[in-house]
Amino acid sequence: MKSALRSLLLSSILLLAYLPSYCWGFYAHQKINYYAVFLLPPEMMLLYKPNINFISEHAIDPDKRRYGVPDEGPRHYIDIDHYGKYPYEALPHKWTEAVAKFTEDSLKAHGIVPWHVQTMLGRLTAAFKEKNFSRIMKNSAEIGHYIADAHVPLHASSNHNGQLTNQKGIHGFWESRVPELLAEKEFDFFIGKAIYIKEPGDFIWDRVLESGKAADSVLTFERELSKSFSEDQKYSFEERNGKVIRQYSSAFTIAFNKKLDGMIERRMRQSIFCIASFWFTAWVNAGQPDLKSLVKQQFSEAEIKEFDNLNQSWKATEKMIGRQEE
Repeated sequence: MKSALRSLLLSSILLLAYLPSYCWGFYAHQKINYYAVFLLPPEMMLLYKPNINFISEHAIDPDKRRYGVPDEGPRHYIDIDHYGKYPYEALPHKWTEAVAKFTEDSLKAHGIVPWHVQTMLGRLTAAFKEKNFSRIMKNSAEIGHYIADAHVPLHASSNHNGQLTNQKGIHGFWESRVPELLAEKEFDFFIGKAIYIKEPGDFIWDRVLESGKAADSVLTFERELSKSFSEDQKYSFEERNGKVIRQYSSAFTIAFNKKLDGMIERRMRQSIFCIASFWFTAWVNAGQPDLKSLVKQQFSEAEIKEFDNLNQSWKATEKMIGRQEE
């Protein structure tokens, strides 16, 4: 047991050295999934609302897995600029055509998020057809994670953390620091109802193309804003989880959000709408099954144990190497 844990931790350290940051930030992912529930029709709300805490809390499971599962990382991003310039016509949007042109290994090396979202849609649709409570909940929480990631501009850029332009840390700044500081106080999450998506592949690719197009603005605006802030104005020391850490100051964060003209709020809102609409689409494609019989169902002891094991593995990794927020 100790040997297995040691191997996992060593693997995690090696992975951290090479993997970019893939998450909006735990706070944002959980908020996005939470608000998506309220866009559902009553026929789905009766199942999702009582389980909103699970759907919210487990939005971050894919990020907890990414350190110990080598295939997990590519599911969260796509270095779309690797394929040329916008609108990246060299890259086929259909998986089989993309594999035929670039090979599966090459595609995974540069990220596969738009394709994986479609895979997750298929899994969720199958779970609805089977009226399988645990699979509906698990796949709903996790497809929400990947869809939200597809809305992050730097998830669609090879310069994912400003490492190519001496802007290291901008990834976590955009997707974690800004939402954590401003979302509760300033962002508006009152959004219209979910819609049925006739062409899910086209829909998610449009969101990825939007992200890729916006990536340059994120990098450019941060670089321009930095010219008007001294080092001690740009950064501050604040307590977080019992530790004093150096991070972007509140003043710089607010100025950055203003310079982006609400981009982060818009992408969060679009994530919420997209997630709810993919949930709804999976349910419709499954034949709109009656979910009333699932309302009182709960996870089995084995399933709860599986969630606990994932959490313990994450905590062990976090304790040894600390959580990276790039």
